[in-house]
Amino acid sequence: MGALRLNPAPRATTAALLLAAAALLSGPAQAQTIRTTDDTGAAIELARPAQRIVSLSPHLTELLFAAGAGAQVVGVDDASNYPLQARQLPRIGSSSTLDYERVLALKPDLVVAWSSGNPARLVARLQGLQLPVYRNEIRRFDDIASTLRRLGQLAGTSAVAQVHAQRFEAELATLRERYAGRTSLRVFYQIWTQPLITVNEEHLISNAIELCGGRNVFAAEGAFTPLVGIEAVLRADPDVIVTSAPVAGETDGLARWRRLRTLRAAREGSLITIDADTLHRATDRIIDGTRELCEKLDAVRSRRSR
Repeated sequence: MGALRLNPAPRATTAALLLAAAALLSGPAQAQTIRTTDDTGAAIELARPAQRIVSLSPHLTELLFAAGAGAQVVGVDDASNYPLQARQLPRIGSSSTLDYERVLALKPDLVVAWSSGNPARLVARLQGLQLPVYRNEIRRFDDIASTLRRLGQLAGTSAVAQVHAQRFEAELATLRERYAGRTSLRVFYQIWTQPLITVNEEHLISNAIELCGGRNVFAAEGAFTPLVGIEAVLRADPDVIVTSAPVAGETDGLARWRRLRTLRAAREGSLITIDADTLHRATDRIIDGTRELCEKLDAVRSRRSR
């Protein structure tokens, strides 16, 4: 993704980092203690609502702003680009490589991390520096609403978080009702071209496919984001192939499939592009991406019924 790679602090500086971490966390405790658990089941306890939050993932940055905690976010990973305010925040490195000294310089009282997106060694290093880390993993639509509520609890912005969570739940219920009972379409979702990567049934994108009346042809794969070959796609012969719309500098991810006329999706022109930022990120904006997917799958159904 072209993210700036920042080297971890040398081992020789670890003691100094620990001292700095202890100093920034040694302020007087407030009466309002916050207690919750993260998505690994680990207990999180803060002496007061977090006032200085560092986010290690674009989806968590978005959810913090949606939960009303945007003013408390003081640092984000290189890929955080939404909302616009997030682009002005200090950068602390990529999802896999952090500048730990820069993190500590921001004096965070909470770090929010992505369990499957941030390496375990990175999270362990932050915890070793005595920083409270909330680890998040969203696999189902309902997890988005619960994450909004917990982030609001941790940041002391529960009232705003609750409004956004309820709005998301209402919009989700409307979509589920609207697309219930649709004629099933077999869908191959391509999230990367080189190598060729898709999703299994545990992935949030697969949830979106199902809501829209689709069936993920690689749902049964064991890996969360399995690598598949062109031959496997040819054998599956999906009704529809979906991928993200190309952005500046990217090639057309559907070009190879257009040339393979043995594929039903290619012959019938059922090749779809979707906005990746709304469908690939586990945020409340996934409603927009799911709605777009459902509408485009319905267009395929309409063409096939003529």
